[in-house]
Amino acid sequence: MNDPQPLVQDRLAHNSWGFLSQQGYILGMDIGSYGLRAALIDLQHHTYARAHREAKPDNAHEMLEASIALARGLLEQHGVEPSRLVRIGVGFAGPVDARHGIVQRSHRVAGWEQFPLKRHIEDAFGAVTLVDNDANLIALAEATFGVGRDVQHLFYLHLSSGVGGGLVLDSRLYHGATTMAGEVGHAVLGAIDPIYRDEPPKTLEQHLSIAGVVRRAAELGLESDRLSEIFGDARVGPQLIGETAEILAVRLSQIIALIDPQMIIIGGVVARYGGTPLFDAIKQRIPVYMASLIERPVQIVPSVLGFESVAIGGLALALESMSD
Repeated sequence: MNDPQPLVQDRLAHNSWGFLSQQGYILGMDIGSYGLRAALIDLQHHTYARAHREAKPDNAHEMLEASIALARGLLEQHGVEPSRLVRIGVGFAGPVDARHGIVQRSHRVAGWEQFPLKRHIEDAFGAVTLVDNDANLIALAEATFGVGRDVQHLFYLHLSSGVGGGLVLDSRLYHGATTMAGEVGHAVLGAIDPIYRDEPPKTLEQHLSIAGVVRRAAELGLESDRLSEIFGDARVGPQLIGETAEILAVRLSQIIALIDPQMIIIGGVVARYGGTPLFDAIKQRIPVYMASLIERPVQIVPSVLGFESVAIGGLALALESMSD
């Protein structure tokens, strides 16, 4: 996986974000269930630094304190006083009320119900803070610093422990009426499930999350929780690729027809291990469902910013707020 540092620093060197662009630093934070990350950019010298910590916290308080400690350590390492922070952008792995900076809940860690994350981070660092969910921030990160930096309209699909999405329209993150835009993982695939036709239809997340892929592999006779082994299996791998591509082609063709994006970016560990065969299969099947829109040019590409993408998205969210 490529190091995102050159992409971030190159973008910083060739762009300016508002009158604050010469005045200090921006901090990005990723409060994820499987690890914590922090990223720091110097707006004057166009440099990017980052820190990472594996963490398996038992509750929201432990997770928050570990995240704050990681970010403080990054600031201290680079000799940056918190008073020099211009903005902070925070990504959280779960549903977020982005307008008020409140985490609604976490599916994996207790204690996050209606948690005022924005207030806690602002109290810790004294800087204006914005909070959003991880998929939205990956979408904005890729649009600002990554593979989507030269387009204005894109959709990002995240296939990992959960399935979510993010919309960037007219080069800005789009939230919708309740800040839940892009949550395609929680809608069922149709009146009849394409795989389990005799059962109630499942959601995209039930099919294509890590747990969904592992379950389907077991049904096909391969007991493994390792995606590399599942997608690499000579018998099960191709069938899973075909089923996944078919499911995604149907859903993505609807998204293409609805929002007319220039690019669809797919990321997360499921997409990473599906690799080129999965992307090739998706591209092959989408035209089947596009009917008269078949000539519409839409790029289907993998994400490029990797494990740092949520923290980088926090930086991008802060930069976007400075241009308002």
